[in-house]
Amino acid sequence: MDTYRNFIGGKWIESSSPRTVNNINPANTDDVLGTIRQATREEALAAVEAASEAFHGWRKTPAPSRGRIVAKAARLMEEAKEELAQILTREEGKTISESRGELQRSINVAEFCAGESRRMNGETILSELPSNFAYTIKQPLGVVACVTPWNFPVAIPVWKIAPALVAGNTVVFKPATLTPATAVRIVEIFEQAGIPPGVLNLILGSGSDAGEEIINHPAVKAVSFTGSNSVGIRLYEQVSRRGAKCQCEMGGKNPVVILEDADMDLTVESTAQGAFGSSGQRCTATSRAIVVNEVADEFVKRIVQRAESMRIGDGSDAKTEMGPSVDESQFKTVLDYLNIGREDGARLVCGGERATGDGLDKGYFVRPTVFDHVTPDMRIAREEIFGPVLSVLRVKDFDEAMAVANDTEYGLSSAIFTNDAARIFRFVDEIETGMTHINSPTTGGEAHIPFGGIKGTGIGDREQGSTALDFYTELKVVYVDYTGRKREGNLY
Repeated sequence: MDTYRNFIGGKWIESSSPRTVNNINPANTDDVLGTIRQATREEALAAVEAASEAFHGWRKTPAPSRGRIVAKAARLMEEAKEELAQILTREEGKTISESRGELQRSINVAEFCAGESRRMNGETILSELPSNFAYTIKQPLGVVACVTPWNFPVAIPVWKIAPALVAGNTVVFKPATLTPATAVRIVEIFEQAGIPPGVLNLILGSGSDAGEEIINHPAVKAVSFTGSNSVGIRLYEQVSRRGAKCQCEMGGKNPVVILEDADMDLTVESTAQGAFGSSGQRCTATSRAIVVNEVADEFVKRIVQRAESMRIGDGSDAKTEMGPSVDESQFKTVLDYLNIGREDGARLVCGGERATGDGLDKGYFVRPTVFDHVTPDMRIAREEIFGPVLSVLRVKDFDEAMAVANDTEYGLSSAIFTNDAARIFRFVDEIETGMTHINSPTTGGEAHIPFGGIKGTGIGDREQGSTALDFYTELKVVYVDYTGRKREGNLY
């Protein structure tokens, strides 16, 4: 077994903490990949101090030079793609095809951010004064903390770390304790790419100890977080209280609206991908299918057939379509929600139980589950489950579908299935989500396109795409009076 180490000031350092956590394969709990020694507060402090010391030199490094290091990291990820995908599948439980897809997304993001190093442009602005020149420049913030979840343990760290580095910041990276192996490999790749000592630091530890030390440190000028709403809101309050920037990408309760003219083959397959892909452990997962009565029976029949046909198992098997929940805690949470759905009166039409047999008994497997005749007030229609559970809500028409779709505290992603152009554009106008899809799953995104939500889902600037560097920079306005003449009067 590996004992995962912290990376502080350019050195790999094993924690002095006696507290350890095993890194377990969720598809087979007998398979222990390694052990984490939970970083201490002192070690977290050392990482912040190393990042703070490295900042002055890194910010003076020309942006294209910073970009070249990120571009080299992208090439190294490409070379290690299969190795990383295998680690990801074994550690987090994704199918191998999903892991390969996540790795490609990570490579794309790093490549895009590297290119942005040559596009960190300000603008020139005509002054209302004679002989004056005004312009804007983007400058780095300082030390940035990147706090990432377990469900996309390569892609999300990369899409935070890469733009932070390109913008000229130094980084303290605090990943989820469930996915240390992928975190270590990411940092090893950046180290191999030539990142200077202290510019990127890794702390493996709990949020309550090491995490608290990082996010509350006065040298940390910004915190980028992805995770649950309960943690994100509390973190935002803490960070904002001391005047630092904070970006939180949190939960989702993403709807698909299915109208009477939908292509049912496309609709069923897309909904199954969105609901059961990655075992439902995506913030963009499809959790509510809002279906007009006219086609509801057909949709339910066919989505049940698709759910029951899915091959469940160890993600390393290329034939597997759905892997396990990530750990025992998440597994129990999903099972609890299955009981809640029954108790609230939803009609269970498939799944609803632990998957056993065929070698599944040692893993945290839940059968793909569909509840029908769910009402908007039920907990399974309102709360994020983060498991392979789809709630079907029946409505009489498009107007009711829109009301139900927007009746949620979340606002990340959505989709509609119809060929009616008028209703498509009404949907785009009226749906209360940061991203929406037409005749495609609620999941997915591209490296050069912004990612994020509204309402209770997102706080702060969008991640990825052309807006990715906005969060990691400050805009400075410069006025130049190139004659030096005394001004007449006082402008403001």
